[in-house]
Amino acid sequence: MILNVARKELKSVFASPMGWIILALLMFAFGTYFLNGVNDYFEVMSGAIRPAERYGVTQFVGQTVYGLASFIMLFAVPLLSMRLISEERRSQTLPFLFSAPLSLTEIVLGKFLGLVAFLSILIVYIALMLSTLNIWSEIDFGYILANSLGLFLLVAGFSALGLYFSSLTSQPVVAAILSFIALFALMILDRFFAGDPSNTLAHLSLMNHFQSFAGGLIDTADVAYFVLFTATFLILTIRRLDADRLRG
Repeated sequence: MILNVARKELKSVFASPMGWIILALLMFAFGTYFLNGVNDYFEVMSGAIRPAERYGVTQFVGQTVYGLASFIMLFAVPLLSMRLISEERRSQTLPFLFSAPLSLTEIVLGKFLGLVAFLSILIVYIALMLSTLNIWSEIDFGYILANSLGLFLLVAGFSALGLYFSSLTSQPVVAAILSFIALFALMILDRFFAGDPSNTLAHLSLMNHFQSFAGGLIDTADVAYFVLFTATFLILTIRRLDADRLRG
């Protein structure tokens, strides 16, 4: 049943112009940065630009594309997640959803997986773009794998938080704004405590845990953080809907 809900949500995203527009714009942006990164790499290697350190083509191009992706998802996910539950509440179809032969866990996980599946298209698109560099150069597939996994976990965390805020209000725009503010604060949290890396709040920063993946490393502690972050907001969403159902 979870997959059925996820399939329905994925179809609904593609049924709306916003889904196609966001997908097209993001693919265009990532493709443009990819081509610019390749051109810059050739300029560096030809000596037109002489940086203090030279990187391999995978890291040189990849850090630009994945860096852009992690930033753009900050705006894209709230726009895509804002209607998941708030639209049901605004159109007063939430009671019908509660009466369906589905548990709240299946509903929440289905909507979450549908959104993550849509965003995963972009992650696969980026990985395939970078893999084409292997046609004329040896590339670091491990770097691509680590960054793709990190971006996937980051997107999953974004989606879970966006789904939670969508369950709090009947106004999709309000849900999007709240999600963006929360995600932005969590992304830059480590900047406020840069002078004190041992501070507990600094370790809650999403970007702080994404950095190891961006460097091509897979740290189990960072994986565990994203898994717990995602699970926490999914559980909060389920509890929120359960409270709504009890109130009738």
